[in-house]
Amino acid sequence: MRAMILAAGRGERMRPLTDHTPKPLLSVAGKPLIVWHIERLVKAGLTEIVINHAWLGHKIETALGNGEAFGARLSYSAETKALETAGGIANALPLLGTDPFLVINGDVWCDWPIELALTHSASLCEHKLAAWLVLVGNPPHNPEGDFYLETDGYIRADPTDQNAFKFTFSGIGVYSPELFGTLAPGEPAALAPLLRSDY
Repeated sequence: MRAMILAAGRGERMRPLTDHTPKPLLSVAGKPLIVWHIERLVKAGLTEIVINHAWLGHKIETALGNGEAFGARLSYSAETKALETAGGIANALPLLGTDPFLVINGDVWCDWPIELALTHSASLCEHKLAAWLVLVGNPPHNPEGDFYLETDGYIRADPTDQNAFKFTFSGIGVYSPELFGTLAPGEPAALAPLLRSDY
């Protein structure tokens, strides 16, 4: 199974820190945030990792190299314009292969056990599903949440279950490549409309 770290954001809210340093390379507890991700992925057995980048992306490649220092094999998907989340993933599909893959936003940190991605990948294939998402409680900046989690374990934009509760998408998900199959490589596309569609 392969993984992708989304690292193409400009980091506007972190300026001026991100004026000269890409957000994933900002230091957190003594090491760049993206290195925490890489180390956790490798520990979980996901050593083939794709990283997309745009703003100051050359600095990411220079800092991380081919990933050998972390026990990983890193590939890069460079973006010359902002492609948004789904557009960035679609652009990287040739590097991600034909099996479900894990995607992690480069600017989040979570203690969710990454090794479970392997189980969810198998489940997507078995049940012919498009995505599996890590949801969290609604934070103050998103009190209305993003998706309803229903008692059957499925998420929906609009509930069919009166006992469903709404949660916030964490930025961590396992996706089937087919979810992005209708998107043109190199064109911007948001992820939320895909996840809310009747794929």
